[in-house]
Amino acid sequence: MSHIVCKGAITMADIINNPPHYTQGKFEVIEVIEDWKLNFHLGNVIKYIARADYKGFPILDLEKPMWYLQREIIRRSMLPAKDKL
Repeated sequence: MSHIVCKGAITMADIINNPPHYTQGKFEVIEVIEDWKLNFHLGNVIKYIARADYKGFPILDLEKPMWYLQREIIRRSMLPAKDKL
């Protein structure tokens, strides 16, 4: 559902599909995550680091990727040795 108010205004569709913290730099974070074929945990690590300075709570957004990275380390440490590469 898009609500166009006036030229230059942010629409509801913009906020959902393309908020300002999604579009810093040349690439959207989702494009990088998909291109690199990262799983959920590693994708979130990249997402939180890339957007940390643009959402208003940089310290909190830099603590979150550590949580996801720790979960990925634990997950991988429980894999059979042949799958840990």
